[in-house]
Amino acid sequence: MLSESARATTREEQRFRIDAPNSKARAIKVIALDRASETVLRRLAQQPWRSAAFMTVLNKQPSAQPVGGWLADLAGETMSLIEQIRSADVVVTLSSAGENSEMAGVVAEACRAQGKQMTALILDAAGAPAASLLKTLVPLRPCASMLVVASGEEYVEAMLTALRA
Repeated sequence: MLSESARATTREEQRFRIDAPNSKARAIKVIALDRASETVLRRLAQQPWRSAAFMTVLNKQPSAQPVGGWLADLAGETMSLIEQIRSADVVVTLSSAGENSEMAGVVAEACRAQGKQMTALILDAAGAPAASLLKTLVPLRPCASMLVVASGEEYVEAMLTALRA
């Protein structure tokens, strides 16, 4: 008797194979929430991605502007947060350990309103002190469906690749 693996490779079973890619690119929106993570975001944006869009926060004060007035593309053009999230499959926020991550709450609320998942990545700058990490992590914890302390820029790149950006 053939094992499942052996049976799956027989000529008879080949007729059931689908000759098409098994996954499509997802529309990934990546938002840097602070200046340090914006630097990383700009480097990542230079790589070839299938369907990732990279954005930054113009004004780092949560109450300074309405929801539509504080998000920008990398060229500095203002964008609508609601429109960006509406067209996304997954939203990824990028924060740096020790930085204020309160803007993530605005992004999370817009994601909830649109029924979208938010992944939050925290860049742990060479093992930031626990107090610095907590300053960033605590506001993110209730917002994100997935919260990751990334060991470096390479981890962020690997996560975007895994998300099929």
